[in-house]
Amino acid sequence: MIKIQRTNADSKDFIALVRALDADLVIRDGEDHAFYSQFNKLDQIENVVLAYDDGKPVGCAAIKEYEPLIVEVKRMFVLPECRGKGIASEVLQELESWVSELGFEKCILETGVKQPEAIGLYQKNGYHFIPNYGQYAGVKESVCFEKAL
Repeated sequence: MIKIQRTNADSKDFIALVRALDADLVIRDGEDHAFYSQFNKLDQIENVVLAYDDGKPVGCAAIKEYEPLIVEVKRMFVLPECRGKGIASEVLQELESWVSELGFEKCILETGVKQPEAIGLYQKNGYHFIPNYGQYAGVKESVCFEKAL
């Protein structure tokens, strides 16, 4: 059974999952990884959702304020061996509930064209393509989404 927990970026389980995410992204992004990693610093993140399967941390996501009323979804990841079980959707739904409780009205996010499973996840959960925003404007390997809550 999957257990969902809210925490912060100091969580050792979150840090371990982010390391696994970064290792995956190094392979997917190749030489572009350094560009993306500069926007994923944990010291800018306060709100984290973790998923546990039988006590083992298997998934995570986080948010950070982007603008008043808008948060950016960051560090979304599920261990490869745990994918296909709906864990990412559970994590995302909990994150969205928390976003609403905090008074924000919209989530935005960036993912890579080399992450088709992430693109499918966001589309399945009601996110819509938007023009690449901020630091991702003009980056052909990036895909951006938003969802009004």
